Amino acid sequence: MVSNDSILAQLAEKMPGAAVSSEIARDGILNIHTTREQVVGMLQLLRDDAQLGFNFLTSLCAIHYPENAGQELGVVYHLHNWQQNVRIRVKIFFPKDDPHVPTATTLWPTANWMERQEYDFFGVVFTGHPDLRRILNVDDMTVFPLRKEYRLEDGTRTDKDDRFFGREGHVGRSFD
Repeated sequence: MVSNDSILAQLAEKMPGAAVSSEIARDGILNIHTTREQVVGMLQLLRDDAQLGFNFLTSLCAIHYPENAGQELGVVYHLHNWQQNVRIRVKIFFPKDDPHVPTATTLWPTANWMERQEYDFFGVVFTGHPDLRRILNVDDMTVFPLRKEYRLEDGTRTDKDDRFFGREGHVGRSFD
């Protein structure tokens, strides 16, 4: 049976130093942190190793933490071992000024559209991707709208009250 300890032991044995850190999330899923340089090798080992068997890329997503200087952007790979019903996450972080990450399409062709979406919304450039272009937004868009540096709503609107959306303060007219 694949356990969190056996996963970390296999990684330490077969890719020494590749797992920079790890933790168990509140949902009980193992999160493994690695680097851009190591991520494809780690994903391939997790997929191809007979004992590990994480053969399914459930999803991948980008994240933006503007307060983390030098590691503002990240990509999270959600992997699943179907045979033993075990899930893990592999995370990498990198600077917003250098948003390049190697593509996972060489391992999972289904990463194609997921990577295009994260490029479209966060500006993560997946090096080696076969067709990296916007997938949902207009082609001539110059910003990446899911980065936290962009407002959720138009600040000039007067018909919205942010208190109803769980935000401090409010924009627009008061409903007191």
